[in-house]
Amino acid sequence: MKENPSPIFEKIETSKQLPSLPHILLKLIEACNKEDARIQEISLIISKDSSLSAKVMALVNSAYHHLPNKVASVEQALVLLGRDTVKNIAISASIKNIFDSAKDESGFNLKGFWWHSLMCAVLSKSIATKIGYSSPEEAFLAGLVHDIGKLVLWINFTEQYKDIIESSHENIDLLLAKEIQLGASHPEVGAWLIKQWKLKSFISDAVLYHHEPLARIFNALPLIKIVYVANIMSSEENQGNKVNFMLAREIFGFSDEELEELNSNAREEVGHVAHFLGIDLNLKEDKETDGRDKELKVRENLSRQVEAATLFQGTLQNLLKAYDENAILRVISEALQILFDLKIVLFFLYDQEKNALKGKSARRDKSFNLLDGILIPVQEGKNLLTDALKNANPTDSFSYFKKNSPTIIDELVIRLTGMDGVAIIPMTVKEQYIGIIVVGLNETRLSNIQDNLKMLSMIGNQTAIALYADYLRQNQARLILDQRLKDASTLARKVVHEVNTPLSIIKNYTKILEKKLADKDSDFEELKIINEEINRVVRLLHGLYDFSKIKLQEINTVDMNNLLSEVVKVFKKTLLIGNDIDIHLNLWHSLPLINTDEDKLKQVFINLIQNSLESMPKGGNLYITTKYTSNKPSDELLKDIRKTMESVEIYFIDDGPGIPVDIQPRLFDPFVTSKGDKHSGLGLSIVYNIIKELKGNISFKSDGISGTEFKIVLPI
Repeated sequence: MKENPSPIFEKIETSKQLPSLPHILLKLIEACNKEDARIQEISLIISKDSSLSAKVMALVNSAYHHLPNKVASVEQALVLLGRDTVKNIAISASIKNIFDSAKDESGFNLKGFWWHSLMCAVLSKSIATKIGYSSPEEAFLAGLVHDIGKLVLWINFTEQYKDIIESSHENIDLLLAKEIQLGASHPEVGAWLIKQWKLKSFISDAVLYHHEPLARIFNALPLIKIVYVANIMSSEENQGNKVNFMLAREIFGFSDEELEELNSNAREEVGHVAHFLGIDLNLKEDKETDGRDKELKVRENLSRQVEAATLFQGTLQNLLKAYDENAILRVISEALQILFDLKIVLFFLYDQEKNALKGKSARRDKSFNLLDGILIPVQEGKNLLTDALKNANPTDSFSYFKKNSPTIIDELVIRLTGMDGVAIIPMTVKEQYIGIIVVGLNETRLSNIQDNLKMLSMIGNQTAIALYADYLRQNQARLILDQRLKDASTLARKVVHEVNTPLSIIKNYTKILEKKLADKDSDFEELKIINEEINRVVRLLHGLYDFSKIKLQEINTVDMNNLLSEVVKVFKKTLLIGNDIDIHLNLWHSLPLINTDEDKLKQVFINLIQNSLESMPKGGNLYITTKYTSNKPSDELLKDIRKTMESVEIYFIDDGPGIPVDIQPRLFDPFVTSKGDKHSGLGLSIVYNIIKELKGNISFKSDGISGTEFKIVLPI
């Protein structure tokens, strides 16, 4: 099929009724998928599209995030929302633009057209994922717009194209022939339109060749093959057709079972979403339309359907990436806001030991911290929350209270949302209680929730599966860690036994050297440092006997500034710091002494300095700063209880490459490292545990691109 110049394109080009797609979409997807893409680069792409920028800013400044100050830049929004969320917003917004461009006229089966397009999109993405194609989102979009040329011809040549459709009798070869007589086939028109969008992608080629003879497809690009097969499989009259399955099998080598599974899953996905929205998409029904209003409603519902389906797919992908319970709850909170504009989302997770629902806040909002203290017994009494969990069915307070009187717990939870009522989405897996999702809503929004109960049930089920999987993963990780610690403890006993003898010999020789060099102050000072470090090694080794035993701290008065200076001096004297790395000390004048375990604190400082040095193999700077803070309570009664809240703060700030975003949530976990196989991943875990043992706190800041800051706060 060739792209021949035709006067028809001149007429279409002058039309003001062309479907539009922001040209930034593919650029944005590519940028989000790049490992080394900078936040600034993605932000610049989004900022070029005012509509997309507005959606991103509206989401980040919504009630869900409840930030103390309004976010004013796209770059800040990106850091808070993450790339996947922004990418899903972009795809759904762009697809919605295409759907909204359709005219509502009799004679064009808009319902069948969008059913086929959506099926082709879902199949394209599924096939792309199955064969390992680099951008499944690109395949989804290509499948969705593969027949966009039909819509363009209908918009611009309504009467002529109506005759072509009616006289073709759904024969694709006849349709293409009559379209060419008009001036161009719908694949040519669709490919032309996509080129007008100036997308640097093979989507236009996939659209152009989706009706080519099979012989020409074998050596085509992957995206062309994907859309070609998806188009064949998504034709309603050809569902399960053996000839078309044979064509698909020849191109990708799929078995009949694999093709049937792809086809069945896609039909189920499209069918479920359509059913959730109350849309009748039975294409075998009488083709007479019910008039303009009915078709307009179908189009609007399908538009919402695609947007919801796309975002829900993104939600499922984000759930797979969620690293712990809090991350899972944040993903679902965000999805409920995007999909249904539900701004107030609370969680109650089931505590099996106590047989109760335990409140859990996933919001950055101090007013919701009260939720964490709520415990609702499941078996005692009867209330809205526990009934919804037991029945495993979504329900709402408005319907429930028509038959049951509200309990104090019911009223408390509703008051906490600040809304007229709530909807409850139960979470269960294999008949096991996981918990419930509570969303606040006003009665005016009730019908929207009731219309989408099945999709809400699906969200509840997927959340339950993710939480259950996380529980199993964490439990397995604990078992593995316990075994590792036991093995390490056994090994440590052997190491201590073997190392004690050579350390004693070294220590004896240092004493001999001390006597010989007593008149040389500088050498004597260095021997003193060696002796101190040998003693510290001995204490560390003896501390390895049993990880499970609680060890008593050796508390003494510590001069923090002096201790840091000594540690840095050791690093410099032992040439552990290269010539291309500078350590800058900025120590608070007259820093108060603190009572703590000096050996353990020294171990913390050594690990943090070593961590920074290893992150800067090409050189850089490490800034170590101490600071005194005082936050004395003004209330006289509080003074009697706690006379002071003084503390010392220590900062370690380097200008290295930063901490990768994917490991930041697990940075203080054992065996987690970004430095390769030569590093155990224990250093920061040890630091974290020591600081907690010393009743202090450690935190970090890193944008994942450049620089890392560790902050330690220790009470005086």
